[in-house]
Amino acid sequence: MSTNPQLSFEPRSDWLAGYLRADQIRTDTLVQLVAGWGDPDARDAVIEALDALAAVVQGAAREGELDAGVQAVEDAASMDTARIEVDAFTVRRLAGELADVQEKVCRFNPQAQVPAPREGRWTA
Repeated sequence: MSTNPQLSFEPRSDWLAGYLRADQIRTDTLVQLVAGWGDPDARDAVIEALDALAAVVQGAAREGELDAGVQAVEDAASMDTARIEVDAFTVRRLAGELADVQEKVCRFNPQAQVPAPREGRWTA
């Protein structure tokens, strides 16, 4: 169990895959979208891009169409890159969590496991 579930790795219940949870990216995305939508100069472009994206999502999208629709919304709303800054402590915590997930997911294929530093065994 993570000490910070809002930014964490965990195995899926069947141990065949894992999950990365990054709530801050979703929050930042929604805030940036609403900020763009709230700008009177950009509102019509954002709504138009969202309507076009909704049509893609609700229909049978051609290759690349979903990515283009998402990019159009991001451009219209002047959204930043979806990323989170992490400090050294968080990097070590996430590395340990990911190593735990890797052990479970790759348990039947040990050759697929990449040695990962564990807490207390970091080298310079």
